[in-house]
Amino acid sequence: MAMDLIEKKNLLDSVDARTRLAGSNKMEILLFSLGTRETFGINVFKVREVGRTPHITKTPNMPKGVEGLVSLRGNVIPVISLVSFLDTAGQPVERGKTMMVAEYSKRTLGFLVHEVDRIIRVDWEKVRAPESVLSANQGLITAITELENGTLVSILDVEQILANAFGEAIIVDVPPAQVSEEVGVFFVDDSVVARKKITEVLDRLKVKHKHATNGVEAWTRLQGLAAHSQQTGGNLRDDVRLILVDAEMPEMDGYVLTKYIKSDARFDGIPVVMHSSLSSEANRAMGQAVGVDAYVAKFDAEVLADTLRPILER
Repeated sequence: MAMDLIEKKNLLDSVDARTRLAGSNKMEILLFSLGTRETFGINVFKVREVGRTPHITKTPNMPKGVEGLVSLRGNVIPVISLVSFLDTAGQPVERGKTMMVAEYSKRTLGFLVHEVDRIIRVDWEKVRAPESVLSANQGLITAITELENGTLVSILDVEQILANAFGEAIIVDVPPAQVSEEVGVFFVDDSVVARKKITEVLDRLKVKHKHATNGVEAWTRLQGLAAHSQQTGGNLRDDVRLILVDAEMPEMDGYVLTKYIKSDARFDGIPVVMHSSLSSEANRAMGQAVGVDAYVAKFDAEVLADTLRPILER
């Protein structure tokens, strides 16, 4: 197991290394297996540590796929068996001898895997959305990339897995924004569950919205909106008051997309808010490095609404 590699990379504390990746359209993926022939990947910046699976305390009434709880340096965290959520052939009886400790949306969790392999760096442009033929795990695999030897790597949509395990966040109280009916938001996110929750928040704010599912599609559509405004003599800000971007997306990530937006004078005066499950301070620094106007960790509907409302009301 590539434990030494992970420690040498110093992934948990390398803020400078993470910031250098911002705007490069590259990501680092930790490869792992679930005891089957498939190779899976997870953004290494979400992984705090990897180690042998400790003793798991079984507790009653745990959701499907949640094996129990472990105590980790004074913190009690839930442990999820990733293989329980995937339709993989020949699932092993053993649920995972290795545990990845990851941080998602300010929540620390343990993910059981068979073993970790190594860390690779890939261009987002070589990461694509899964084809419809992969429908068995549709919604749980957010992207696919290919190694030099031809091996396909499935990148998990952990947001969807967590929603399946613990249920989707309930939106309780989101008062509408005090804006005209014409105010609009453009947002982009590759996760189905994230797009659904963002849409619910924007609907409660009573603002119009358009969306895209990856950075390339978003940039193409935004350029089209800007060109239309130029041709008609309109003000783009009347149609797009705010742009909400995810950080991790196939083909073009949110950091590069933000750089494109900020370097195009047609978008002057239109704030960019980054909305990501990468909730550490290092990732906030990455967003600031490319010029985002605000950074919101997924997914707290009230915090997202409270961040967007004053910007929309300006």
